[in-house]
Amino acid sequence: MYKRFFRTKQWIMLITTTFFSGLLWISLPSEVWASCGSGNCFLVTGTQEGISSPGQMTLDISYRYVPMDDFQRGSRGISEALTPKVDFENREIEDDHHREVRTINELLQVDIGYGVTERFTLQVAIPLINDRAHEHYDGISATNPTGTFTRQDGASGMGDIRFIAKYAPVVLTRHLLVIGGGIKLPTGEYKLFNAEGGINEPSVQPGTGSYDFLVSLFYDYQITPHKLDFFVSGNYQYTTDNDLDYEFGNQTLFNTGINYLLGSEKKITVNGQINVRHTERDTYRTTSGKQGVPSTGGTFVNLTPGIRVQASDHLSLYSFLQLPIYQYVNEENLVSRYGLVLGMTYTF
Repeated sequence: MYKRFFRTKQWIMLITTTFFSGLLWISLPSEVWASCGSGNCFLVTGTQEGISSPGQMTLDISYRYVPMDDFQRGSRGISEALTPKVDFENREIEDDHHREVRTINELLQVDIGYGVTERFTLQVAIPLINDRAHEHYDGISATNPTGTFTRQDGASGMGDIRFIAKYAPVVLTRHLLVIGGGIKLPTGEYKLFNAEGGINEPSVQPGTGSYDFLVSLFYDYQITPHKLDFFVSGNYQYTTDNDLDYEFGNQTLFNTGINYLLGSEKKITVNGQINVRHTERDTYRTTSGKQGVPSTGGTFVNLTPGIRVQASDHLSLYSFLQLPIYQYVNEENLVSRYGLVLGMTYTF
């Protein structure tokens, strides 16, 4: 356990150092898709969606915690959830292979943006630590109907890095429109082993192993300039197969909400938003051909209140609480009870 921690720490230090060196080179004269995690990254935090001023760099660090220990079939609660195993060694899907207990998702993410011009911003999102502690009853069969309990099949490591370019065709006193596009690289581990020595389930791996493509749209309207504003955003992630012939489902995000500045000093902003995430079913190419993977994909809607405090001219702190109001899963699976997001933003 400790050896794995120190190996992870060394990789994080190496990748972080390399990244910041590269970013510094870019900025010399000549700048939170829960796979982001099982549903722990689809909300508007207020820093990743807009654009930066020319020459301004924005550093955002966030911690996200999502416990998943409720069982559901479709949109109905059930007493237990049986999910399949993707057997990569034998290239098959074993239905009802294990009975879920819970998964705790934790994500430490760094987002860095740099304003190249007044309307153009470059951004990179780095999931430094994507940790999933997973418990289930494994190996359910006719001879072992209850299965064998294990908490050894979780995984932890750096996730997939995303590079995004954003352009604002409309920048007015009351209106801001930002369009974006980018790519997600297969930088995270996706072939980590489970306790039995086989490749672990794709849903608990830190990365996906695939190159995915991203497009986004963000619109903000100042109802009362510098006091009350309304926003709406949409994101789409087009996925591809990895070299295990596994493909995560395409994902669509929709967010809308309002921001309101409190008091005359305008240092506290309260936020309320609705977040919608729809994920298509995963697919896997078995010995019988490409098949949909049971218990993958679904539609999730959260009500998310939040608060942001401007601690100084350059530093702000924020917190969001994601409360599920509708969750639909294909077949049956675990769903979350809530999601907690804590973060800080520093501009320089």
